[in-house]
Amino acid sequence: MALALAGALALAGPLGLVGCAPLETDAGSAAGPAAARSPSPAASAPDTARPTPAADESPATSSPTPAPAASSSGASDTPTALAALAILEVKGRAPQTGYDRDLFAYRSVDLDRNGCDTRNDILRRDLVDQEVRPDGCVVESGTLLDPYSGIAIAFRRGQATSADVQIDHVVALADAWQKGAQRWDAATRESFGNDPLNLLAVDGPSNQRKGAGDAATWLPPNRAFRCAYVARQVAVKHAYGLWVTAAERDAIARVLATCPDEPLPDAHASPTTDPAWTAPDDAATHEPTPAATTEAPAPADDVTVYYASCTQARAAGAAPLHRGDPGYRSGLDRDGDGIACE
Repeated sequence: MALALAGALALAGPLGLVGCAPLETDAGSAAGPAAARSPSPAASAPDTARPTPAADESPATSSPTPAPAASSSGASDTPTALAALAILEVKGRAPQTGYDRDLFAYRSVDLDRNGCDTRNDILRRDLVDQEVRPDGCVVESGTLLDPYSGIAIAFRRGQATSADVQIDHVVALADAWQKGAQRWDAATRESFGNDPLNLLAVDGPSNQRKGAGDAATWLPPNRAFRCAYVARQVAVKHAYGLWVTAAERDAIARVLATCPDEPLPDAHASPTTDPAWTAPDDAATHEPTPAATTEAPAPADDVTVYYASCTQARAAGAAPLHRGDPGYRSGLDRDGDGIACE
């Protein structure tokens, strides 16, 4: 393994440059808890749920112990993103045939068994100055020091404001599907879809612009966070045995060339409370538009358009559906927050 890593590191230097362009969306929204209890302060899917990187032609049949982290070749034992990048498999993107976001069961499973859904686990990890319901799960308000934009966002739970802060899959689900996840079993997909290592609370519009893009097509506009961002993508792909395209590898290498000692991240630490991260000098604070003090009654479900499932709504390009939108119905809104199929 050491010889293979050393040889791979020798190839990491001359990697090239790639541009950026946004693709499809990969966002989430708020939900209530499965049960009332006091959770641990940070989301933490069991590490044993992450699979060992699989061989090219062997489908995953279980969720074994994660692969050991790559380390730098120097005296320090601190794992580095550059070392891990050098041992990732490089090949082309597979077809997206058969992809369905629901296969990853985001927010449908409680991997850490703390009684809270994944979105609220991540909000509690990443927001500061939080107001949490007495059940210890649902975050009603707080402040996000957004790593993507460098803006401080005042979060307030509700139909009109929840989308200001979204939970991003750092390695997008569609990207993972085309780079190895097609071979996984259901348990591995569920682990990936809810793994805190691969989840960040971020600015909603920035997340929409990113879509399902990899590092070759999108990087955070906040340059101060780019090293940590690509390091997290490398950590996720290393842990789950996903490959990278040549363009993606080159884009990541370009960023890491400016920070060759960037470590692989800790899944349980908020990226914006890490002392090594600072917002840009021109960081601003964004306040969501306050809701009206007197709200009109919620409109009845529009039955002129009917979607039997969120899969149908997404296939029609209608998701997410807000209360009052054609096709919205309460049966698709699992958490009752007025946003279905988010």
